[in-house]
Amino acid sequence: MIRKEEIRDWLIFLQQDICRELEEVDGKGKFVADPWERPGGGGGVSRVLTNGNIIEKGGVNFSAVYGQAPEAVLKSLDLPSGEKNDFFATGVSIVIHPFNPMVPIIHMNVRYFEMNNGTSWFGGGIDLTPHYVKDEDARYFHRQLKNMCDKHHASYYPEFKKWADDYFFIKHRNETRGIGGIFFDYLKAENGFSRESRFEFIKAVGSAFTPTYTHLMKKNAGHAFSEKEKQWQYLRRGRYVEFNLVWDRGTKFGLDTDGRTESILMSLPPQAQWEYNYKAEKDSAEANTLALLQKGINWAT
Repeated sequence: MIRKEEIRDWLIFLQQDICRELEEVDGKGKFVADPWERPGGGGGVSRVLTNGNIIEKGGVNFSAVYGQAPEAVLKSLDLPSGEKNDFFATGVSIVIHPFNPMVPIIHMNVRYFEMNNGTSWFGGGIDLTPHYVKDEDARYFHRQLKNMCDKHHASYYPEFKKWADDYFFIKHRNETRGIGGIFFDYLKAENGFSRESRFEFIKAVGSAFTPTYTHLMKKNAGHAFSEKEKQWQYLRRGRYVEFNLVWDRGTKFGLDTDGRTESILMSLPPQAQWEYNYKAEKDSAEANTLALLQKGINWAT
């Protein structure tokens, strides 16, 4: 049976490998490692790159934390409060904010969680948030995810794609955060799936990140842009901030478990803007992008 230490060690390798490959493609920026400890047990390493050639701010975080589960976590898991419920959680989380508005924001997370009562599961996902939605890039991204998912189970992509559409949805704006991707949680050893097969899928998701995103970096980083596109990027970053601070469960979990605030809020961009009652010009590239921020688009065809 796969032990939690084996999962943790693979995630440490994943963080290091992704940082190395992103540095190579960026060509200038270097990730700075910032180890931290959690007072209640465990800790992690935040690796942050700023002011590269392509990446304005990017973070690749690893954590492995444990201890007594806080009341907020017990409530979210429908577990009895007031009892001694120890937990262990480990994962890698990534958010990349590029300089060029033609390069999309990307997020990826893979994680493992277990309780002392024997309950355990995997979760994670990967999604893309373009400032300007480009049809060929959206289809490339989703086809990469579908091909990866299909190697593990035919149900994975359609199920997890819908889950991402529903999860990465800014309810108060009635729009998706981007073009989605896949999202999943509570993947247990059940219904014919073994713990080992779930872990192999997690590894496939983590390994798909770098080749998928570096392709989009190389393809779009050289495109020209004006101040108009930069201002639009800042507005779209503002929507990204709204989702992460209002709706994201990972942010809430980190704060509820006394995680390191700087690492939890690493996902926020270096600069964002909000414009009162912004209206995109009719038939503009900005208006076309807004029209595509909706659930249910079949990008993988």
